[in-house]
Amino acid sequence: MQLMDMFQAVWNDSGLASLWQQVSPWLALDERQLIFVIATPFFIGVFLWEYLKIRHDPVRVDTRESVRNFMLGAGYQTTELLFAGLISFPVFALAYHHRVLDIPLNGATAVLLWVLTDFCFYWYHRTSHRVRWFWAAHVTHHSSERMNFSTAMRQNATNIFNGGWLFYVPLALIGFNPVWIGVCYALSLVYQFFIHTTLVGKLHPAIEFVFNTPSHHRVHHGRNPDYIDTNYGGVFIVFDRLFGTFTAERDDLPVEYGITRPVYSNNLLVNWCHEYVDMFRDMARRGPLGQRLKHLWKPPEWQREATAQPASPARQPGGSDAGTG
Repeated sequence: MQLMDMFQAVWNDSGLASLWQQVSPWLALDERQLIFVIATPFFIGVFLWEYLKIRHDPVRVDTRESVRNFMLGAGYQTTELLFAGLISFPVFALAYHHRVLDIPLNGATAVLLWVLTDFCFYWYHRTSHRVRWFWAAHVTHHSSERMNFSTAMRQNATNIFNGGWLFYVPLALIGFNPVWIGVCYALSLVYQFFIHTTLVGKLHPAIEFVFNTPSHHRVHHGRNPDYIDTNYGGVFIVFDRLFGTFTAERDDLPVEYGITRPVYSNNLLVNWCHEYVDMFRDMARRGPLGQRLKHLWKPPEWQREATAQPASPARQPGGSDAGTG
């Protein structure tokens, strides 16, 4: 069976073809993307509720920045809607065609997939902080110096081209339907929206031990040396505890949000592309090809010894990273 035949089979069996016909003859809107579209008005409503509470505190919210955050999120959703079906779905279809198992959908497998999706998110998120190619897209989410619900919408329109979705392809190869994977991923991001706030303090210790919470995620967005590169979890925080990347929020160490070398710009393209520009500029500097290519996969702060230069803006993690993430 050819790739297009496999794509068509998964497309028809999953119900995406019917959804396509109902929604639009030209827009590749699958269940995952539909969840984002439906959730967005709720995101706006929750942010407005939060805004009314903190609007007089410029440290926590800035109206113009919040509008810009939602515009950045709209750009992200637009490229996902237009290109996900063309770029990522064929890869998932190919992996699912060669799946190892036929996994039915029931309560147990749904819970298992939910946990495994978060496991994949953990490694995708951790990689997004420590591999510069992925950081180039993720930096947009961390570049705000405020923490509120609009910060969750601060996403990069290049995400679909950046390849972070490849971290979830093994789930299709194992035998999980790509549609289920997409739904779990989307619901995870919906959950993560609600942990971008300063209005919620620490929750019950049992909840704080298992789940990612506003307290844990505030740490993740910090550029304090003690907080950088920690708390990568999406829904659960247990993977951070298992792999040594967990740090608790401290009362004696207020979180400083943002990145260590900020880029202040109102331009959406600058917010999306500045780290790509810096990365390719570094790669263009003279030197052995192998050393130049290392800028793609080395950490954001890495520099070649022979051409050491002051770090480009926003290169270093701090909020070295999410959501949403």
